[in-house]
Amino acid sequence: MRVDRDGQIAVVTLGRPDKLNAIDRHLHAEMMAACAELRDDDGVRVVIFTGEGRGFCSGADLTGARPNEEHPSRGERLDEYNWVGRQALMIYRDLNKPTIAAVNGVAAGAGMGLALACDMRVGCENTRFKTVFIERSLSPDSGLSYFLPRIVGASRAFDLVFTSRTVDAEESYRLGLLDRMTTAENLLADAKELARQIASWPPVAMQMSKRALQRSLDTTLEDQLQYETHSIVFARRAPHDVAEAAASFRERRPPVFTGE
Repeated sequence: MRVDRDGQIAVVTLGRPDKLNAIDRHLHAEMMAACAELRDDDGVRVVIFTGEGRGFCSGADLTGARPNEEHPSRGERLDEYNWVGRQALMIYRDLNKPTIAAVNGVAAGAGMGLALACDMRVGCENTRFKTVFIERSLSPDSGLSYFLPRIVGASRAFDLVFTSRTVDAEESYRLGLLDRMTTAENLLADAKELARQIASWPPVAMQMSKRALQRSLDTTLEDQLQYETHSIVFARRAPHDVAEAAASFRERRPPVFTGE
């Protein structure tokens, strides 16, 4: 796996192209470490996730044996990957800055869950989504059962899980699995351009906006209104950015936000 920084943007590239970036124990550990590092890096304001080669991520790799255990059972492998998948998904989802998935090919199973866990998704003509779990005699994991109905609606989520059909780029955009469409050639460049737009905003206000939107999925209107008040108060603890927002508006110039 590779982490590249481009100004205030970090690009995390899953790096098992020979396996369509299927997640094994090693890649999982690298993902957890990268997310923890980026969470604490104030110089990074937006994180892009993508895959090396022809695919974004084909899901969990259940073929490898664990150390000191030459032939683990399929059930044992599933237990292990479900556990590490939960760990990775929570760290991945809880990054305190906006995340964008640049879905450069297939996103299947746990890979689809990872893509849906991002705040936004940019795709191209090569993008494909596939739930795949039912074909393996499994039910969805890696957060897919949480994110999918919230993004596409309940009945469409049932359809995609029960049929396990491949969803092409055009339908993915129509269903809301993709937020923006571009070409394969321009995918990463366009994802970076989107990230730069987002990175230009006040980072504290951006973090609180992300938390408010995430929280809204599982609360009441009354509780959410109270949380909005809390978020606004917290966001105003960055006095430079609050003053800069007002000054740039008065002076009719682009603002420069520092997070302070």
